[in-house]
Amino acid sequence: MNDKQKLFKKILELDFALHELNLFLDTHPDNEKALRLLGDYRSMRKSAVEEYENRFGRLIIMPCDAPTTKPWQWINGPWPWEIGFGGE
Repeated sequence: MNDKQKLFKKILELDFALHELNLFLDTHPDNEKALRLLGDYRSMRKSAVEEYENRFGRLIIMPCDAPTTKPWQWINGPWPWEIGFGGE
């Protein structure tokens, strides 16, 4: 797995953790540990996305990630299923 694939995988893992924490907080809104973890994972994801974009170009996972100018340029990059993770 190359550096680009590793970083993209890390971002997807952080997205998964954030989604799960959001679901947990729906039923446990006052859980301090979960709230701290949510902040930590948001920060880690932001850093990982910044690193990815600095090294490899724009990252669009969700429609809200698309730029407001020329939003359809994402079609020029690889599709998520084209990235691959080396058989993992």
